[in-house]
Formats: sequence, C-alpha cells, structure tokens
Amino acid sequence: MLEGLPPNDATHVMRVEAPRRQAQRIADLISETFDPAEVAVANFERTDDDWVVEVYAGAAFDADTLRELVEIAAGPELAAAVTFGEIEQKDWVAASLEGLAPVAVGPVVVHGSHDRGRVGPNRIGIEIEAALAFGTGHHGTTQGCLHAIVNAARRGRPQRVLDVGTGTGVLAIAAERLFHTEIVGSDIDIIAVRTAKANAAANKAPGVRMVHAAGAGARAIRIHGPYDLILANILLPPLKRLARPLASLLAPGGRIVLSGLLTAQVPAALAAYRAQGLHLVSQRHIEGWATLTLAARSDRPRG
Repeated sequence: MLEGLPPNDATHVMRVEAPRRQAQRIADLISETFDPAEVAVANFERTDDDWVVEVYAGAAFDADTLRELVEIAAGPELAAAVTFGEIEQKDWVAASLEGLAPVAVGPVVVHGSHDRGRVGPNRIGIEIEAALAFGTGHHGTTQGCLHAIVNAARRGRPQRVLDVGTGTGVLAIAAERLFHTEIVGSDIDIIAVRTAKANAAANKAPGVRMVHAAGAGARAIRIHGPYDLILANILLPPLKRLARPLASLLAPGGRIVLSGLLTAQVPAALAAYRAQGLHLVSQRHIEGWATLTLAARSDRPRG
C-alpha cells in the first residue's frame, strides 16, 4: 500500500524488502527525515509479512545516509540488503489510471474522459485525467476524504473551505460542487497547482482558488480564513508539523479532515491535534488507510 507517490521528477529509487513492522519503521523514519516535496516513500505489501519499501527522488541518494537510516530502523542485516537504481522519469498518475473504473462516493463520481458517459444524470461527475499530481479518487485516502466531504454537505454547507496538499484538486472540486462556495486549495508543488487549476476549470468549478504555498502560513491562505472545513490529505510527518498552524486557521466549531494515514499512524496524528484542543468526531478506514474528522469547540477562540 502506498504511503506516497513518487515526485514528478523522480529519477532515482532506493529499495529494500522487509517484514511488515520493520518496513513500516523504515518508511516512517525516512519520511520524517526528508522533505516530502523532494523525497517520497512507498510502502506496500507483497504477502502478509513480506513488504517492500521504495524511496524516490529526483537526484542520486547518499547511499551511506540511507543505509544508516535503515539500520537504525530495522538493523544491519536489512541495511546491507538495500539496493539503489535509476528510473526513467514517468507520468505516475497516468500509469496508475490504466484500467481504473469510476469511483462513486455518495453523489460524487470521479472518472476519466473515457467514462464520461457512465455518470448518471443525478450525479456530480468530476473528470480527472492523467496528470503529474496525486488524486484520482481511487486511493483509499482520497475516498475517505470524499466521504467526509459528502458527510459535511449532509450536515450543512461550510462557507469557507481549505484543501491543503490539493494534488489534482479533486477534493477542492468536489467541495465546490457540493457546497457552492469558494474553496482555497494549496500545494507545495507548482505542477500540482497548475494541474488543479486546469481540472477546476474543466469541471466548471469557478469557486476553486488555487495557491502555490508551502505549509499553511502563506498570506493567500490566511486572508480567506478562518475556515469552517479544512482538508489535509498528505502524510503523517507534515500533518504533525501542520497541527498548530491548521488549528489556528479553524473557525470555532469548524472541522479538520486528516488523511494519508495508515491505521497504525492514527494515534500519533490524534495526539498532535488533540494537543491543539481538537477532538475526534469520526474515523473511516479504507484498505488499511484512515481518514479522521476532528472538530474544534464552538466556543474556542480563534488562533
């Protein structure tokens, strides 16, 4: 199961096979060590206790540093088994879309152009083509967030919404189509921002405003807050770093949806956000991935 997708310019890969627990420790340590905008980690199973960790980057790795991290996480034997290689730069989302069917969550259907005719008349079709950004609706994290957006629409329509790490913009587009309000989407990757802007225009979602920003401190993000709903489908390390700034952007009674989390990572994410005064409202697990919805007290002062 993927813990991240390779960056757009990935040309180098590190690989090691390990039992599940050791593989997770390796993936967690490497994710914590490197900037997720430069180095991405994939951690997936081949059998119940035979997992593979792959680390992608746009430049050659320092082999000694990577082996040292693996040794710290899982011991010298696995460190000695680490391999390095070069890969051809690739449109990863295009490859992942091959043969995938539309994804339906409530009234929302995420699909490619080849399935446009399969969207029913009472559905909200969101057409996402292959692009150099993450978010096609097929991953458990994206589906979990779509469920949270649909649930938010059933409770009432949030007026101010932020989508951090927007990727293809699929969550921002879904929120705009359901809530009929302005949505701010942000991403650290300029290619993702351009892709999301194009997808928003193609899906007739004029209320989506995309921002190229690292973190949540950019003025273009803050001036539109506080937010009634914040979506953050990224990875555990940046989610933990963003706990305080995201909580400060949340309106009293507002909610934060967190995803990009393996089930085993839920306690760490909850601890970071509970420390900011938020409480767990619900959680959904899809194919080993968790999506958490947390809320601020209605009398909570704005940060």
